[in-house]
Amino acid sequence: MGEVSPALIVLLGGLLVPLIPNGWARNIFMLALPVLGAVQLFSFEFGDYGAYALFGETLTLTRVDGLSRIFSTIFLIAIALNVIYAWHVRDPVQQAASLVYPGAALGGVLAGDLVTLFIFWEIAAISSVFLIWASRNRRSFYAGMRYLAWQIASGVLLLMGIVLYFRASGSLAFGNFLEAGFDITDPAVLFILIAFGIKSAFPLLHNWVQDAYPESTVTGTIVLSIFTTKLAVASLARGFAGAEALVYIGAVMTAFPIFFAVIENDLRRVLTYSLNNQVGFMIVGVGIGTPLALNGTAAYAFCNILFEGLLFMAMGAVLYRTGTVKGSELGGLYKTMPWTTVFCIIGAASISAFPLFSGFISKGLLIGAAAKEGYFWVWMTLLFAAAGVFHHSGIKIPFFAFFAHDSGKRPKEAPPHMLIAMAITAFLCIFIGSAQIFSGPLGDPLFALLPFAEDVAYQVGKDSHSPYIAYTAPHIITQLQILLYSGLAFAVLQKTGLYPPELKSTNLDTDWFYRVPGRGLAGWAAGASRATWIALWGIFSGRVQALMARIYNVHGPEGEMARSWPIGFMALWTAILLALVLFISFLA
Repeated sequence: MGEVSPALIVLLGGLLVPLIPNGWARNIFMLALPVLGAVQLFSFEFGDYGAYALFGETLTLTRVDGLSRIFSTIFLIAIALNVIYAWHVRDPVQQAASLVYPGAALGGVLAGDLVTLFIFWEIAAISSVFLIWASRNRRSFYAGMRYLAWQIASGVLLLMGIVLYFRASGSLAFGNFLEAGFDITDPAVLFILIAFGIKSAFPLLHNWVQDAYPESTVTGTIVLSIFTTKLAVASLARGFAGAEALVYIGAVMTAFPIFFAVIENDLRRVLTYSLNNQVGFMIVGVGIGTPLALNGTAAYAFCNILFEGLLFMAMGAVLYRTGTVKGSELGGLYKTMPWTTVFCIIGAASISAFPLFSGFISKGLLIGAAAKEGYFWVWMTLLFAAAGVFHHSGIKIPFFAFFAHDSGKRPKEAPPHMLIAMAITAFLCIFIGSAQIFSGPLGDPLFALLPFAEDVAYQVGKDSHSPYIAYTAPHIITQLQILLYSGLAFAVLQKTGLYPPELKSTNLDTDWFYRVPGRGLAGWAAGASRATWIALWGIFSGRVQALMARIYNVHGPEGEMARSWPIGFMALWTAILLALVLFISFLA
């Protein structure tokens, strides 16, 4: 029992949720699971635990090191916050899925080998779709089916890569594939990279996020927004740190969602584009692969789960009270939802990297790592993306939801349990962002969790062993300039009427390929299949009819076999056959 994985505590506990009486008993039981998981996690020293045998191989259920510990810590915090936020939910399927799915993601982060990773990878894929189907409508059903297709495709590719990797290396250990002597163009490693890329929402593989997440329930979308992509980021950091191709993939990820987010009317869908953008920053850090960059990836993932989750919580509260998150249908909600407004603004300030907020601390690590390693154009792209984040998430989300025009809606404030979850998350955003002012860089609690805490960071242009100090004049001034000009651009566009209006519309992204030409191709294939079937059936049925006619001619009422034969003729044939039988018997 001392080596039980924290993931199993959450996952198996989630399966027991429907057996617990609904109400306070179930809520307390659900909240206890991440708490027990955290106690178990921090009872482990760094090392491997829970070895088990499968197919003659010794596998590792739990590996605790710097990378897995920081991701596991924030996963457990997020699980607890989600339980509090969803205190009102009485759907046992949704409640179970909201623990089984994060538990599986936690197991993937802690996995010490590729087989264990695959098992948890698939459990996470299958259990998460129930959060989409929990909306119980036609749109969510079809969105869930498309989501499931993407996730299963990721799992199949991962399994193919594992088999090829084991065949080539004879090992199932989950470590850095590049350090093991493989190139990302090797089929085994390439399959694994694409599998990770689907869950990370690489460009052209990303639209399942926008398609599925907004179709989930008020609480389900928050859970979905946290775990799948971060499991993939942790896996990439484990297996592909230093793969330079990821630098450029991540840079594209940071930039292109901005344009879609600006024209999107559904504010939860805006946040899903923001999610693509934010994961892009992490992918850049993985691609750079230095201790500083990997620290930045881990720190930014930690902070992103909090501030992006806080924004999803705020929009969830709006949806819960008003029944909509369309920017064209909202506005003026600050009058009756002041606390939700404040928490949304804190989340917006954090994701925009305002000084004193968590994004300021963590994003600086990633941008600084790109600058130090000489990725000038990537560094410029990250600065542009940072400005874009403030534009669509820092300004657009709170402005159109709570201010802008007065929609006339006067909903109640969010329920107390939602406010408590948002308050805790907002506090953590501020605490992480400002702790360094009081504790110094070496006493920063977030930096103490980083996978390379001894190389926590550096001062740009100085000795690499100098501690990272976020609150320097150049860093503060640079970031405030980015925010100032981005905010000014929004104000000018808004006042001049050039800013894209919030319209009731559907924006097609890469899903255009399967919604327009894909649907046409499917229609053509269906028509061609139908025509082929009709032709083949015509040939087959013609042959069958000819055969039946022939049988009828022989055996039918007028056929040869139906004729009357004279007795003498039959006796003659009987004698001939008897003679033939006797002759054969004699020869035998």
